[in-house]
Amino acid sequence: MGSNGLIAIDVHVHPMSAEARGVFGGELASMSKYFGREIPTVTMDELADQYKARQMMAVLLGMDTSTASGEPPVPNDHIAAAVRTHPDVFLGFAGVDPWKGRLAVNEARRARETLGLRGLKLHPGLQKFAPNDERFYPLWAAAAELGLVCLFHSGTMGSGAGEPGGGGYKLKYVNPMLVDDVAADFPSLQIILAHPGWPWQTEQLAIARHKANVFIDLSGWSPKYFPAELVEQMNGPLQNKCLFGSDWPFLTPERWLSDFAALGVKDAVRPKVLRDNARRLLLGPPASAGS
Repeated sequence: MGSNGLIAIDVHVHPMSAEARGVFGGELASMSKYFGREIPTVTMDELADQYKARQMMAVLLGMDTSTASGEPPVPNDHIAAAVRTHPDVFLGFAGVDPWKGRLAVNEARRARETLGLRGLKLHPGLQKFAPNDERFYPLWAAAAELGLVCLFHSGTMGSGAGEPGGGGYKLKYVNPMLVDDVAADFPSLQIILAHPGWPWQTEQLAIARHKANVFIDLSGWSPKYFPAELVEQMNGPLQNKCLFGSDWPFLTPERWLSDFAALGVKDAVRPKVLRDNARRLLLGPPASAGS
């Protein structure tokens, strides 16, 4: 897909191939209920065809919750193979389990240097860890050294929502203020706070304004539900820090884009959110004419 034909980069896509979906274990049923749609099994080739038809690139997110959940991780080699097969459509983020210590650091290095992946996906709620716990700092130091972008889930979770005790998940781990410490202590580490971060959205916006190395992806919420404060910041100080993400398959790009089209976003800001901010963060500046 030529860069001139690219209309968007979806920075938050969960693979749902047979090899990948096991990471969710029994949570897929509760997440289907939470998002109001069935979750299909889709091969990587089928997913690539869908994103080609949309004239989009997709960031495939690995995940490893095995210490906390006992479920199998999304294989990082599976992510990398899809990127190699469809380099014009896919970018890849590796899943690492912070509780694995040196093994997690080694996997981050392998993900970058051997597999060619561009980031790490962390879910403090599912993985049951506090990002600012210094036991995990060697992983953030390695990511910064390797130039890996770290994407952290922030805000409430679909997993366990509405269940007794929230399925045992603790929301204290998904407060974005825990990631503020990481951003301050590792200023060269590029960080994406995933989702609008409710009920800490104001804090999340403040972090993105305060820390040059922090971005926000807008996935998992229909834009029709974005509060005025988020739209105001997107149109102003954070217009270069907000990234389109759908949270596919839980929310489709079509639904997100349809509602985004009706949102009061400046015409000059729309392509930044949909494509340009992510391209700058993940792919570098666009090549100049004739280069």
